[in-house]
Amino acid sequence: MATDPRRKPEQARGANRARSAWREQAESYLNHHRKVARDSGQRLWHTPVASLMTWTVMGVALALPVALLLLLTSLQGVSAGWESSARVTAYFDLGVPLEQARQLRDEIARDGRIASVELVDREQALKEFRASSGLEDALDYLGENPLPHTLLVTPEESARSASGVEALVRFLEGMEEFEQVQVDLGWLQRLNAMTELLARAVWALAFLLSAAVVLVIGNTVRLSIESRRDEILVAKLVGGTDGFVRRPFLYTGAWFGLGGGVVALILLQLSLWWLSGPIERLAGLYRSDFSLNGLSFDGALALIIVAMLLGWLGAWVAVKRHLDDIEPGDIAGG
Repeated sequence: MATDPRRKPEQARGANRARSAWREQAESYLNHHRKVARDSGQRLWHTPVASLMTWTVMGVALALPVALLLLLTSLQGVSAGWESSARVTAYFDLGVPLEQARQLRDEIARDGRIASVELVDREQALKEFRASSGLEDALDYLGENPLPHTLLVTPEESARSASGVEALVRFLEGMEEFEQVQVDLGWLQRLNAMTELLARAVWALAFLLSAAVVLVIGNTVRLSIESRRDEILVAKLVGGTDGFVRRPFLYTGAWFGLGGGVVALILLQLSLWWLSGPIERLAGLYRSDFSLNGLSFDGALALIIVAMLLGWLGAWVAVKRHLDDIEPGDIAGG
């Protein structure tokens, strides 16, 4: 059966028209979004005082939990560094000879949980104590060396945790040659427990403040809906869809979120600048390298995105709640 050669050009023209119509619809849709976004931003710009107040409330609500999370992150980093440098000190009985201490050092060094073992003999310990204590004259009156041989045990990387160090301490305490095994991790465990508790409290606070941001934006958008009630009624009368009507308010919420995120970043930077001097002086007194770290670029971008999502969510809640109550029949009823 022969095919009509005229059908192929006609089919091609139909496909081109279909693609052109689809492209025009997509361009019209995007152009409308751009126009609505621009108009929503201009409305906020024309009411600077009210917009700035809303942005400030959002900024404070967002900056507070983020600042606490940054503080906790810095504390956890410092405690992890102290924990990883934990070293166990084991003191021999005074009656243990040096040769036996060396044999025990070699035996302990073969344990897989131990990275290195250093033996400090009695004479070396007394010499170092003389140099560091400033009590040379008083030490000369001692009849004999009161210091024992000492082992300095550094755990392997995998054992540098509170539980790993505790297991190593129990292992050394089980040897009769040692009189005392010492490691001070109690304060570090308490710090970690407090940090974990504070972290959960900060996440709870962040959730509550996020809910407050949603409510603030929702209330602000609700007032905007009421002020534009007649405009909404006219749009619905001429056939405007719900999506068409709610779109400006959703962009308003996103703009509020963007402004609140920027304000939060400014507040965080000002707080870090204001606190950096006292924190550095305090850390210097304790010979610590502790410092407050600000948000990275990824963190700042994430804060802005979260703020915009919260603003959009607050606007969506307000639109869903109040826009459905506005119907064209209200004109006749009025």
